[in-house]
Amino acid sequence: MVNSNDTVRTRIRIAAVLWIPIALALIARFYVLQIRKHDYYLKEADKSCTTQKKLEGRWGEIRDRDGYLLVGNRPCVRIICSPHEIKPEKRMITAKLLSKHLGNSVYHYYQRLSPTRPSANSKTGVVPNMYLMLGRNVPPDVAQKLRDDLRENKVTLNAFAFENTYTRNYPKKRMLANFIGYSNLENDVLKPQAGIEKGMSRNTAPQPGKIRMEISRDGIPLDYGLQNINASRDGKNIYLTVSEPIQSILEEELDAAWEKWRPDAIYAAIATPDGEILAIAQRPTFDPSDRSTFSNDNLRNRLIMDAFEPGSVMKPFTIAKALDWGVVTPETQIDGRGGVWYYCGKSMRDTHDYGIMTIGRVIQKSSNIGTAKIGLMLGDKKVEEALSGFGFGSRTGIPLPYESFGTKPRPPKGDKLAVTRIPIGYSINVTTLQLLRAYCTLANGGRRPKLRLIDRIEDPASGKSEPESVAEATQVIDNPEALKQLVAMLINVTRPDGTAVQAAIPGYDVAGKTGTSRKQIFEYEELPGGRRRPKSHYYSTKQYYASFAGFVPANAPKLVMVVTVDNPHGASYGGVVSGPIFSKTAKRVLEHLNVPPDHPEELLPHKPVRRVAAATPAPATKAAPAAPTARRTPEPKRTVRRAPEPARSGRRATPRPTASTKNSRRPISASSELPMMKQTWGEQKWP
Repeated sequence: MVNSNDTVRTRIRIAAVLWIPIALALIARFYVLQIRKHDYYLKEADKSCTTQKKLEGRWGEIRDRDGYLLVGNRPCVRIICSPHEIKPEKRMITAKLLSKHLGNSVYHYYQRLSPTRPSANSKTGVVPNMYLMLGRNVPPDVAQKLRDDLRENKVTLNAFAFENTYTRNYPKKRMLANFIGYSNLENDVLKPQAGIEKGMSRNTAPQPGKIRMEISRDGIPLDYGLQNINASRDGKNIYLTVSEPIQSILEEELDAAWEKWRPDAIYAAIATPDGEILAIAQRPTFDPSDRSTFSNDNLRNRLIMDAFEPGSVMKPFTIAKALDWGVVTPETQIDGRGGVWYYCGKSMRDTHDYGIMTIGRVIQKSSNIGTAKIGLMLGDKKVEEALSGFGFGSRTGIPLPYESFGTKPRPPKGDKLAVTRIPIGYSINVTTLQLLRAYCTLANGGRRPKLRLIDRIEDPASGKSEPESVAEATQVIDNPEALKQLVAMLINVTRPDGTAVQAAIPGYDVAGKTGTSRKQIFEYEELPGGRRRPKSHYYSTKQYYASFAGFVPANAPKLVMVVTVDNPHGASYGGVVSGPIFSKTAKRVLEHLNVPPDHPEELLPHKPVRRVAAATPAPATKAAPAAPTARRTPEPKRTVRRAPEPARSGRRATPRPTASTKNSRRPISASSELPMMKQTWGEQKWP
């Protein structure tokens, strides 16, 4: 007989059979959720209650040697919208507010705020419109006014994202534009495109960070709760060797020459004898902050990309090595009678019949015949060795992309004419910066420096600067006496009876050389696919390169400058076109740097000017022209000298900070710069 206790026990057994598996299943499930998949579900939970935001650092600034800002960062706001989350009744008022603050028409924004967008991958042909870029570089005050108006009109702010960011700022507009470069936005990321912006981007690029925080159900970040910050790091600041006052002087003079000569292009650079570039500019140019000024001609960096046949400005280098090796002496006579010379069935002409010439007169008169015959004395291999030693055919090494090698100064095999053409600046292509480096070699005691555009790199976090490493100069001219003789010859080029009288600077000895070369005109053959190839070329009789290169003061150089004018209109000779540009620019820079004159008596008012003639003696022969004597002769055209006008620049050059100096972002005071300037550059004394 079954009693009540048996019934209870039966019920307990049934309940155990039913509930124990359920309990075990729950325990197993809890084990899976809480232990085995704990990390997975924790991440999923974090996604719903936390958000992650990318932190953008600032790109490094670019400044001149004295701390004046050339490229900086301007704060702005990137505004992004999710139209799908905007209520339909608020769509029109949102479009009106966007039109009010961001520009464009109300209709423009109303169409873009459509809650759906077409999609070929959707069955219905449309998908929710979840992303719309409204503005990338919106000023912060404009973004704040838009945010306030949206809140006041009860538009869902969760549909908008206001991201603080930066954009590049170019406060100097066209100044140094082709060498500073510019940046573009690619997929909302800043990408340097040219110039120092691209060449030094590994230093100026910031390291991004991120912040992770808790949010409410409405997506609003909470002031409390989890916050994990991985800070971003700003890019390093670049200080150039360029001096803004000197750069301003150069650009002003190029603008004046651009208006006067109406050339295809004009470019120039100024450096110290040891290779620090103080100013560098070209025309045409562009404004990095105004995209309407962008064009292929304006953007191309001609000083490093354009290689050309420079003409007579190349002559001093072959002659320098001929003097250095003892192949010729200042008394060596070169026969230029008749003004025409035939070699290998081809003629070569001088502008006049110079008769029997000394080496000094070959340079002073820029004799093609005299220089070509010196090239023959050296031979193919020695000409190549001489010009390669000055750096022709190799890059200068400045941190700018797309620098041209030019061409090697190597006469082609079987070409017997090349050895007579290369020394006079034909059959060889060089860049303006290669010419600058070569003339720096002459001004630097015969030692070839490495051109430098970067002075130092600053870490903005610590304020410490690291000077750019300076490569040791290469000795090119071994005989100091040969260099001294060459400099004396180059001084005569800018004196009366020379080819560059207009390059002279009152009170200073200027050593330099003119260059006038015919442009090669290429004819092209059109190929399928829009391509073309050169079909033929010839030398123009109407288009020229007019150049002048030199250094001043000649016997203790402080400045080296090269000017090239491409196809000037109204004149063609380098001494007429480029010589005055050199003279006007160098005069203002010397005044700015307070460099004392070699002949202060020439600067006194109402005093006759007396100049010392060339130091090169004439050979003792009846056929040779009379050599200039050492006595001082009056020059009727220069009988009165007025006091120099004050420098147009408002600032003087300031001393270059050393690595141990903590660099300020404010411009350095110029109250005590001159002794430091001389100490920094050093007095170049000829041995």
